[in-house]
Amino acid sequence: MKEEEVEALLREYLRSRDPMVQARLSAWFGPMVRRIASQFRGQGEPLEDLVQVGYLGLLQALNRYDPERGVPFKTYAAALVAGEIRHYLRDHGRLIRLPRWLGAVLREVDRAVDAFWTTHSRAPTVEELARSLNVTPEGVDRILRLRAMRTPIPLEPEEIQRLRASLRHQWYESFQLPIEDRITVLAALERLREVERKVIYALFYLDLTETETARWLQMSQRRISRILHRALDRLSALVRSEMPSEDKS
Repeated sequence: MKEEEVEALLREYLRSRDPMVQARLSAWFGPMVRRIASQFRGQGEPLEDLVQVGYLGLLQALNRYDPERGVPFKTYAAALVAGEIRHYLRDHGRLIRLPRWLGAVLREVDRAVDAFWTTHSRAPTVEELARSLNVTPEGVDRILRLRAMRTPIPLEPEEIQRLRASLRHQWYESFQLPIEDRITVLAALERLREVERKVIYALFYLDLTETETARWLQMSQRRISRILHRALDRLSALVRSEMPSEDKS
């Protein structure tokens, strides 16, 4: 296709959201995705995995692009493709050293510390940070010690378990899971197969349709549906098994 044909196809997709048009655009921009993915080679991940992640960024670009902002689609899409790959590499690198739930908790602490600095022009105390995060001071103290280490050395399983046991909420907040329950869900997600995690991530975090998810993972929509139901069943069982016996029902 010529450039003007691609522009016309893009305008048509923005108007109709036709999956067939989306597929043609994905094929056209495929070489760009592969070219960007190849720039991240040598970081311990197979190129084809990086390409798949890059296609997810392309789908995001197609669904979010607003021509009124004056940014060419190719520029916008390239930024999202590269950003999605960087996010994947950071996430995967963290998982080599720390459980996913612990990485999420560390990010929450970083955001809370930054917000406190912005408001008070000083670092928070353990008690102040505990109130901000609705976590026991003991749990905050353990997290701050880990945060200060800045080490790639893996923690022993016993240390991880002690840290997890210390992370408890102080009071109940409506419409928000306590931190220990969020940790339980994230820990259960880690025990799913990679393809199950990808399907859940695409459908529930990125809000893709089953059709879009199937295209990204190069599977049939029927298979995506089967994987989703199996993953949710396994996730439910894993969450129940992680809960204290008095909380199970």
